[in-house]
Amino acid sequence: MQIALALVLTIVSTCALDLGYLLQHKAASSLPRLSLRRPVASLRSLLGERQWLIGFGVQGGGFVLYVIALALAPLSLVQATAAGGIGILAIMVSRITDVPLTRLERVGAAVSVAGLALLGISLVSTHGEGSGATYTWVGIWLAASAAGAILCITFLARPIGRAPALGIASGILFAAGDVATKMAVSGPVENAAFLVCLIVFYAAGTAVLQAAFQRGGALTTAGLSTLFTNALPIAAGMVLFQEPFPSGWLGVVRVAAFAAVIAGAVLLAARRKEVEPLPRGQELSGFEPAAG
Repeated sequence: MQIALALVLTIVSTCALDLGYLLQHKAASSLPRLSLRRPVASLRSLLGERQWLIGFGVQGGGFVLYVIALALAPLSLVQATAAGGIGILAIMVSRITDVPLTRLERVGAAVSVAGLALLGISLVSTHGEGSGATYTWVGIWLAASAAGAILCITFLARPIGRAPALGIASGILFAAGDVATKMAVSGPVENAAFLVCLIVFYAAGTAVLQAAFQRGGALTTAGLSTLFTNALPIAAGMVLFQEPFPSGWLGVVRVAAFAAVIAGAVLLAARRKEVEPLPRGQELSGFEPAAG
């Protein structure tokens, strides 16, 4: 019963998060170019947009439901359920915003959904919580996530485009926040210190995602972010929390699932024409055009 409740909460949470992403994307994409180097001015601009605030509120509600689900079920199981969000997002993009999906986006979304469905199948017989993660290894994971996000922003923008690079980076940061959240809601009282980590990583991920929204479509940016947000915590559940890895054919299915998720991410990241910055005369004071 507890696991079933967690999965229902996860599905509702995923729908809320995707709706929040779409509302934020629509609001952020209409603003003068935001800059990660001008966080105060960028935040002021976003807070002045009513639609962005509504989207952020919806996303916040989805996050609360996600935290409750994490307290009730293993990290990998919750994330495997939430991973279906890329399919929900694709439907929302094409039906709600009237923005047609490209062929690569349709194929990428289909491959991703297939991979995430395989992840769910691979978790059928492994609902165990595993053992508690050590502070040392969680610290290493979080530090590596921060470094990975910085490397994505620095080096991936040119080969795959700035919007996909920022989307991937935000997903890595959100995934680190998910790991910190699992630590904060489970284990001894001392784990509450991870509240600081989850706030930092979620705030950073949100900031990076808003910059991505201005440079690419909702499915490319939020889609890539969702993929990495889901896939990395599943790996963390197995590596850090030692949640059971299935043996036999289920193990093969899980490996195939990760391969499909990666392939879908590559297709969704296929370079497209990115949004150009507004003319210099229309830029907000304190903002700078993004390079590349």
